[in-house]
Amino acid sequence: MEARGVNPAAMTLVLLNFGVVGLLPLLFFRRDGRLNVRWWLTAAPLFAAPLVVVGAAAGLVTPVTRQLELAAVPLAVLSIALIAYAAGAHQVRIALWHQDVDAPEQLVTWGPYRWVRHPFYAAFLLALAGAVAVCPHPGTLGAWLYALVALQLTARREERRLLASRLGTSYAAYARRTGRLWPRLFRRFAPVPRPDRRPAAGAAPRPRQSASRPA
Repeated sequence: MEARGVNPAAMTLVLLNFGVVGLLPLLFFRRDGRLNVRWWLTAAPLFAAPLVVVGAAAGLVTPVTRQLELAAVPLAVLSIALIAYAAGAHQVRIALWHQDVDAPEQLVTWGPYRWVRHPFYAAFLLALAGAVAVCPHPGTLGAWLYALVALQLTARREERRLLASRLGTSYAAYARRTGRLWPRLFRRFAPVPRPDRRPAAGAAPRPRQSASRPA
């Protein structure tokens, strides 16, 4: 049956995109992490947006317009491709976001990490942008805006901890030539994240992996 409120082909691709995001904790990321409160708060828009899209397909939600729905196709394709590219850049599994135990042995600066420091996060924002395109609605737009703030804060926290670790000097140089969530166009005036100088209780600061965390 054709989706009543959205383009069925675009909707299917967008939902497939979110399905790929949802499989990351099972298929790629380390399984020794905890789905703590901060994890759920950060991941919330990745659950909310596809629910709004499904609601539009069921006729429960009315999109503001259908003029943008075809734009969802390249956004979803790019998101899926970026996720696959970022996952392929890693030789070992990495930790979920908002974990206290994460001690990487090296920085990942190849693959999509040559251009952005958190390609997984960038891919999540592309997925949410696809949801906005296929179903322009306050729910999907709010999810994208929420995720933009949440992922920026999450990335900033991870970077500060990494800069305070033994990898800090290398990461500072890396941060000068790459963007956080999108490629950097002007490197001359690029700001460098500040390290988190708060000492860990009873232990030396633990380094953080430069790669993005999952949903």
